[in-house]
Amino acid sequence: MRGFALSALHEPPFPARRHPAVDRVAAESAGWARGLGLVGDPAGQRRLAGAHAAELAGRACPEAPLAGLRLLTDLINWLFVVDDACDDDDLGVDPTRLAPTVAALLTVLDRHGDPAAPAPTGAGPLAVALHDLCRRARDAQRPALLLRLVSQLREYLLALLWEAANREHRRVPGVAEYVQMRRHTGGVRPSFTVTDLASPARQGPARRADPALAALDALATDLVCWCNDLFSYDKERGRAPAAHNLVTTIAGETGQGEEAALRAAAARFNAALAAYAERDAALAVGADDGVRAFLATRRDWIRATYDWSRAAARYA
Repeated sequence: MRGFALSALHEPPFPARRHPAVDRVAAESAGWARGLGLVGDPAGQRRLAGAHAAELAGRACPEAPLAGLRLLTDLINWLFVVDDACDDDDLGVDPTRLAPTVAALLTVLDRHGDPAAPAPTGAGPLAVALHDLCRRARDAQRPALLLRLVSQLREYLLALLWEAANREHRRVPGVAEYVQMRRHTGGVRPSFTVTDLASPARQGPARRADPALAALDALATDLVCWCNDLFSYDKERGRAPAAHNLVTTIAGETGQGEEAALRAAAARFNAALAAYAERDAALAVGADDGVRAFLATRRDWIRATYDWSRAAARYA
């Protein structure tokens, strides 16, 4: 099935780029995760190292200052640890088990990275690491982006409870519901915001709320998530229930077999990619510095996800 994903998806029509400090940041972020206790045993360390978060971050943020690349890499590693805890280590098997961890992490988010706040007391290393991420985002002194990041991380955590409820009831959501919730469960939006933090170009809130930009941002989020779904489907299909994948939801809603659902998911990605390129080109005409930076980061993210997914041991 992985071969199918490689052959069926269209390659994003954007240049592939890579930050020169990927290897350095990979080592630093691994030390950060170990030092905060996010991964303790050798198996966990190998699993996190095999995810190559710095490779994804370095392709998504190829011109960022070193501190911005580190923050993005650390965020991606934190998201991977949370996802693995929910998907592989049974934290997310039902909402009552997950809820106390979510509540503790929401308490951390409510602090908005306040450096004077006491150390978090719930959720262990996940909370300590999350507070560190928020504190460093706060240090960038761009409060609008900090507020956006906190809001998106809050949506991510609450969406994990939706996933846990589906697992508890062995429920496969419909396609429209899944597409909407996947924008939150994927952790893509906070990753976009941290990438924006690394860009010197600034957008005013009115421009950021432009419906055309908001729609393009949602489509970029979809493309990153659906690309992940297609490349990870081979690994996830053995889980029971494997409800949280675009292929699975298409099969469940339409009654199609596995191969037909894979083709439908790939066709959805390809059509969205073509629409994205068209909208991107239209918005680029006469764009100011803030919009150009916005468009560049989303292009880099779409291309980075495709290239990273092709080689990701995480999906093997």
